[in-house]
Amino acid sequence: MGYSVGQVAGFAGVTVRTLHHYDKAGLLSPGDRSPAGYRLYGDADLARLQQILFYRELGFPLDEIATILADPQANALDHLRARHRLLTEQIAKLQRLVEVAEQAMEVQQTGVRLTPEERFEVFGEIAFDLSYATEAQLKWRHSEGHQRSMARAATHSKEDWAQIMAEAAAWRQRLTAAFDTGEPADGERAMDLAEEHRRHISRWFTPCPTAMHGRIADDFAADPRAFALLVPPSEQRPGLAAYLRTAVHANAVRQADGTDES
Repeated sequence: MGYSVGQVAGFAGVTVRTLHHYDKAGLLSPGDRSPAGYRLYGDADLARLQQILFYRELGFPLDEIATILADPQANALDHLRARHRLLTEQIAKLQRLVEVAEQAMEVQQTGVRLTPEERFEVFGEIAFDLSYATEAQLKWRHSEGHQRSMARAATHSKEDWAQIMAEAAAWRQRLTAAFDTGEPADGERAMDLAEEHRRHISRWFTPCPTAMHGRIADDFAADPRAFALLVPPSEQRPGLAAYLRTAVHANAVRQADGTDES
């Protein structure tokens, strides 16, 4: 008994167009004929279609399926192992993307609770980079300090943020002045500025020991997106991020007497 293309499409869950495509590609051609001369799919064709659909479900391209089916001696297991490795890698990548998306949603739902207009009014050139914020959330999500900082930021009012940004702007002016006048990064003036920044974080966000401050400064020097959250591009100078990092680490040495937890 043979089956028409419409019948096969119906019980195989594919379209007639797909079966015609398989036929045109030489992958599956009906082997039987009706008394009226119409081409029909026989039992062997249906078995072959099952194999094709199995490999398609696993993501094999048609040319590779044709290679496997064309050679009865072909080692299908090797092809399946290769496909298994690829699918495993894709699953890992997709899982990572899911995690990034979840963290991005968390970043959007916490942190600065201001309208877009209020953000522009308060932050000015300081841009909130979602990609960096999400990466930071992924990197530090198990850090108690990061969690506390995010939670504390969510409680700040517009007035709080205005004061935070005013303090930060005044501090940036002193930092760039020290840099521009050639003050050494490990000198007293630069270290005092580093200590002021550390205490600013502790006062407004989370207790910031010198070890944590060092990691933050390392991020500033390594990632322009991080430094742009502290110093807008229009106020930056080449080497300023590295200068601040040196000052922060020098201050950590100075504070090594145990007075760095405030």
